Formats: sequence, C-alpha cells, structure tokens
Amino acid sequence: MNIGQVLDVLRPDFGGVTIPKIRFLEDKGLIKPERTPSGYRKFSVADVERLRYILRMQRDHYLPLKVIGEHLDAIDRGLEPPPIEAVVPTVPTVALNRDGLPSAESFARRSDVRLSRRELIKIAEISEELLAQLEQFGLISPRPGTGHYDTDALVIAQTARELADFGFEPRHLRAFKTAADREVGLVEQVVAPLKRGRDSAAQGRVADAVSEIAALSVRLHATLVKNGLHGA
Repeated sequence: MNIGQVLDVLRPDFGGVTIPKIRFLEDKGLIKPERTPSGYRKFSVADVERLRYILRMQRDHYLPLKVIGEHLDAIDRGLEPPPIEAVVPTVPTVALNRDGLPSAESFARRSDVRLSRRELIKIAEISEELLAQLEQFGLISPRPGTGHYDTDALVIAQTARELADFGFEPRHLRAFKTAADREVGLVEQVVAPLKRGRDSAAQGRVADAVSEIAALSVRLHATLVKNGLHGA
C-alpha cells in the first residue's frame, strides 16, 4: 500500500491520523516501510498493524513514544509486550501435557524469544552471581553469535532459583546436565540411521522422531525419579 491507502485503512479507527503523523513515526524509527527505487513508501500489512499498535497505545493508554518503542522492540524479539501496569515483557507459556510433562510438540517448537542478560536476570528473578555460576557449570549459555538467551535458558534459570530454596547450588545441578548429555547422546545414536536419508521428507521424519523420543525419555526419567522417591 502507498501512504494514502494506509490512511484510508486507518482513519475509520483513528480519525486523527495524517500523512505527517505517519512520516513522524517513521522518522522516530517506529515503522520502517520499504521504499521503491523512486523513493515512494510501500507499506506491508505488518507495517499497518504496527501503526495500529502505536496509535492505539497513544490513544488508549497515553504511552510516550519511547515506551511504545520498547514494546515494539520486545515484539520484534519474539516477546509479548508487557501489560500496561507491568514493567517487563512476559514470555509465552511453555507447552506442557496435562500431566505436567513436556509434550513432543514442545520439543519440536523452537522459540524466537531473545532475552538480553539483564532481561533474563530480571524475569527469572535471579542474581548476576547465580547466572554466572550457571554459565560456569555449563547449564546456561547465550545463543551462539547473538549474546541473547532463549526460553530454555529462562526455564533453567527459574528452576535453578527454585531449587536453590532447597539448598541446591549450581555445582549440584551439574549432575543433571551430565545425565541430560548422556540422554541426548543416546537419542542421537538411535536416530543416526534416519539421518542418512537426504530428501526433505526424511529430514522431517528425523525431526518428528527426535521430538517424540525426547518427550518419552523425559517421561521415563521423571517417572523413574518419582518411583524411586516413593520407594525411598
């Protein structure tokens, strides 16, 4: 869409929107429409939805552009923008089975969430010292080449904090990492023959098998621990 068409789409809901207003938001870096070789702006559907979000936050919640920009940055990094009264973005809920154990789908899903070190510490409610120790013992690491942390890092950090209340230190959790590495090696050994297929369908079967085996192994591991504790 050109800028005039964007106005036609937005004005039924935002009567005060104007071309100068849209250009101003672009100057502030909140929207980035493509440009034709001759310099005309071309807006995508995503650009229009981004404009709707900005205008709604201004009109309904009186948020300053700086705060709106922080919300948009969170959205761009796969986070959910915070409720108006909250101070940090929230992370999507991890998919679980009804019994509380991870499902195969949760293993197949790869989150696009990217958290800075400061955000990880704040959302997980851990200290810088605890994060450093978790990294030292190989339990958490940022994504290679990005410096950001993902949802798995957040879950590990939160779990480590909760275990710390029972006296577990990061050095004790190293045993969990060692056991997990052994299970990963076993899964990779089992699916190795499937990886020999070179067509896309074969690769899809490998991904499905890995997700299913991972979920089953976690179920078995959790049930064995549960059974062992009940017999103790």
